[in-house]
Amino acid sequence: MANRTDPTAKSIRGTNPQNLVEKILRTKIYQNTYWKEQCFGLTAETLVDKAMELDHVGGTFGGNRKPTPFMCLVTKMLQIQPDKEIVVEFIKNEDYKYVRVLGAFYLRLTGTDVDVYRYLEPLYNDYRKLRKRLTDGKFALTHVDEFIDELLTKDYSCDIVLPHVKKRWTLESLGSLEPRRSVLEDDFDEEEEKDEDDQPANGLDARDHEKDYYHGRSPTRERDRDRRRDSHKYRDRDYDRDRDHDRERDYDRDRDYDRNRDYERDRVRGRDRDRDRDRDRERDRERDRHHHRDDKEYGRDRERDRRERDRRRRSHSRSRSRSRDRKDRDDDRHRRHASPTTRDEPKKKKEKKEKKDDGTDHPDPEIAEANRLRASLGLKPLKL
Repeated sequence: MANRTDPTAKSIRGTNPQNLVEKILRTKIYQNTYWKEQCFGLTAETLVDKAMELDHVGGTFGGNRKPTPFMCLVTKMLQIQPDKEIVVEFIKNEDYKYVRVLGAFYLRLTGTDVDVYRYLEPLYNDYRKLRKRLTDGKFALTHVDEFIDELLTKDYSCDIVLPHVKKRWTLESLGSLEPRRSVLEDDFDEEEEKDEDDQPANGLDARDHEKDYYHGRSPTRERDRDRRRDSHKYRDRDYDRDRDHDRERDYDRDRDYDRNRDYERDRVRGRDRDRDRDRDRERDRERDRHHHRDDKEYGRDRERDRRERDRRRRSHSRSRSRSRDRKDRDDDRHRRHASPTTRDEPKKKKEKKEKKDDGTDHPDPEIAEANRLRASLGLKPLKL
């Protein structure tokens, strides 16, 4: 709420008055301690007391670009929007120079082109010193007329872009302003009156004076010629100053264009670099995804091969068991259908073999007797 513009304030140049200050600078002002402590609740009447305490002018300073109290008070005036009469009284104040400069700066931001030239050009005659704070935090010496010339001829002042105003000769051609009259012309008029008073004392009669005037030797005519020459000189000086200002503005525009072009080129390069980085990252993710898919397919293939081997092993086992069962069934069938003699042959052969292995049928009677004795004792027969 403390940073909002007064609801009764009028829009200036089609926008909120506080928008005349850039957003970054305006944010720094809102966060500044001087703004929070000294500018809170100020009105058009109490603002004068704070303006009388100013001891320097400037925009921002330091590494963190801290705003000056002068800039905080300018923003406060944009917020409360004092009447034009109050601003004019600020400009006409001759006791406090910083109050005058504050009112001139505010009028340069919010006033019309005619008011800017009408109220600021008389301040060219103020040669008092001012302290100006630079961006590095140091103080520099300047003058009121130099500061006013900066407001009328430059596009930037105190880190703020000044609104564009028409050229003075344009307003003169439109009839909005009268030709500028130098303060030296009063001195010229006084000298002219003094010379006219001294002419009878020098013994010049009217006819000689008229003759000299028509022949181009009249002092009055020479003074008029000098005044016209001085007016042309001042006009040429104003033209040269406007031309230098236009040249400097063109130089600033070219410099801003080059800076914007470099910024755009760096931005495009950064965007291409980010796009390449994203493309490489996407390629790595795709490769990892492909490897993961290959690993899954390899695992599925291995599982499929394992199941196939198990199936073949079970099939082979079943086939072997079926063949064994078939063989057993054939043996049983053959054994059932065989003759009793044939069925007893294996038993007889076994008994014959056991009997033969007993060793009792050895040709040697002694060995046969010994084998017979060993057989009764459960020992193996002698084989000699």
